[in-house]
Amino acid sequence: MKNDINCHASSNAVYGLGLIGAAIYYISHATGFWMGALGILKAIVWPAFLVYEALQKLGVTP
Repeated sequence: MKNDINCHASSNAVYGLGLIGAAIYYISHATGFWMGALGILKAIVWPAFLVYEALQKLGVTP
């Protein structure tokens, strides 16, 4: 069980750094308070945007 936890530590770090980077990006481009709040929510789900765009470029999604 201990090895399973250690195997996922690097992916958690990558997601965490991506979360921080996306939050900084979205907040810096926000035009108001609510757009900044929406940016934080977008930063939490940034992998979903990434996968959707990748699948769209590959022609998998309609």
